[in-house]
Amino acid sequence: MTNTSYLKKHTEALVKDVGIEAACALTGKSKATLGRYYSDSDEHDDRFMPIDVVAELEAAARFPHVTAALADLRGITLSYDGDKHEGMTTGVNQDVVALAQRFAQLMSEYNQAISDGRISVNEAKRMLRETLAIQQVLIQMKLNLEDEVS
Repeated sequence: MTNTSYLKKHTEALVKDVGIEAACALTGKSKATLGRYYSDSDEHDDRFMPIDVVAELEAAARFPHVTAALADLRGITLSYDGDKHEGMTTGVNQDVVALAQRFAQLMSEYNQAISDGRISVNEAKRMLRETLAIQQVLIQMKLNLEDEVS
């Protein structure tokens, strides 16, 4: 996968996380404009979402999809600011349970996807969502562990 397609996939995930209608309302952009930002069509290869639009959407999203993708491309690991993160867990034990549940869900998605010997695009998207959910749980666990150490 190229950097362009990787960023476009995460841009799409960001818009869908917020919801297309809500994303339009937040940014003042039309559905067509937002769609062009993540379109894999050759004519839109050079179109990317402006950074101010990314910031607006990521503020409303459950996860900073584009920021995380940019970090991934550079080999950087992100962590959330615990003061700004909503929905914090009560501790490491709860995180371990959540991690086990998410991993079980990922394995269930994988088992279902591979049953016919091929992983479809929709199946891959479901697995990607679970992978991102696992990443979020691990970040929360990291924050909780840092709190316990300090």
